[in-house]
Amino acid sequence: MILEKFIDVLGSENVSDDPKVLENFSQDLSFVAARRPIGVVRPKGRDEVQRIVDIARENKIPLVPCSSGPPRFHGDTIPVLGGSVIVDLSRMNNILTINRRNKIAAVEAGVTFEQLIPELKKYGLRPYMPLLPRRTKSALMSAVEREPILMPRYHWDMLDPLVSVEVIYGTGDVFRTGEASLIESLEELGEGAFSSPMGPGQFDPVRIIQGAQGTMGIITWGILRCELVPKLQRLYFVPSMDVKNLIEFAYAILRRRLGEEVFLLNNFSFANIVREKINEINELTNTLPPWILILNLAGYERFPERRVEYQEGDVRNIAKQFGLELVTSVSGVGDKEFLKILESLPEQYWKLKYKGCFQDIPFLSTLDRIPEFIDVMLRAAEKFNYPATELGVYIQPVIQGVACHCEFNLMYDRANAVESGRVKNLYIRASESLISNGAFFSRPYGELAKMIYNRDAETTFLLRKIKEIFDPNGIMNPGKLCF
Repeated sequence: MILEKFIDVLGSENVSDDPKVLENFSQDLSFVAARRPIGVVRPKGRDEVQRIVDIARENKIPLVPCSSGPPRFHGDTIPVLGGSVIVDLSRMNNILTINRRNKIAAVEAGVTFEQLIPELKKYGLRPYMPLLPRRTKSALMSAVEREPILMPRYHWDMLDPLVSVEVIYGTGDVFRTGEASLIESLEELGEGAFSSPMGPGQFDPVRIIQGAQGTMGIITWGILRCELVPKLQRLYFVPSMDVKNLIEFAYAILRRRLGEEVFLLNNFSFANIVREKINEINELTNTLPPWILILNLAGYERFPERRVEYQEGDVRNIAKQFGLELVTSVSGVGDKEFLKILESLPEQYWKLKYKGCFQDIPFLSTLDRIPEFIDVMLRAAEKFNYPATELGVYIQPVIQGVACHCEFNLMYDRANAVESGRVKNLYIRASESLISNGAFFSRPYGELAKMIYNRDAETTFLLRKIKEIFDPNGIMNPGKLCF
């Protein structure tokens, strides 16, 4: 039996073919077809990962890396081919070093946000956070998957906050990127800044690994940029009946690098974040303004009050120019309540509250085009009889506001076959319409991947050639990257 080869390396306690374990990895909340792996292996360190890859190369065994715990949403860890083995990296959960002076943390792939946040806090640091990630999400993989962070002023390019990684390619070779390529042992991580992701030389391989869904290799550890914990914070809501007005306001404050967290929500997404039950969510949605921009001002170790005060004055003056107002409460939801939610990791993932399941349609564009894409989405929803009142919208400026991440959330009851079928059809047709209108899908999963790659033959050809270089035996998550 092929799993015996892995048992020789990892021990029987770290190799499983238990049907319940295999079932857990055979499906998730996406529309990707379920497929059961033949086994799950749980390495503890780089050497064991390398041995796993060597065994897989020699025996032509497909490997599917997985770092985050359930629930999972995108289908990227569901095997495409039969006979696949899941490489569960959850045992690799060591925080290797935290450097406050240089504001970096080196973490293994299995370190979750729930584990990392309290450890960083001991050093007066906090991670660059996406919007309310689930507790079991790998902090490193969040950056590798290019999930947008809430603080656009610190987002210099699409790599941020990822700096360097150690990866074992499908060839079995160990490779380190950026300044981490200079070290010879993990002990050296605590000695330097390691702030540059470039290299070695003029080569920038981390961009090949990022967003590749484990199709090039297995990342064992990486370095993430962090930020100081603020000494003072003041959160404001900027409500509006018109999203265009808020977008113009967002452009104005982002150009001046004002605020820390800056993002926009429609009333339904806002209600899902702050309320727990479906009736409470509906009730709040009906009383909220259609659109709300969330702006958090922060002061740090030196003159925090002065820093917040001058930003507040500037922001209020800008808001007046657009006929907007900064408020500390909307429909009974206060600033402290919302800030507390942002800084916590709720027990239940916020998109699962309404009906227990959801589908995201995430893409990149510029802020000024978002109203156009909202109209496209609303027309598609109407065509498939999906209620506009149950459509979530999250707009996150990125790269200092020169671009933005937009995300439509479709909430539905997975147990209801009619509702599931309606959402699946809407998901596909709306995505096609958005692509046709210029939406850029930088993180295509499942059906979205087919739509993207079928429209760009040159990129598909190039990615396949790159995969042949880094994974010549085709063992790394085959079927996910360009099929």
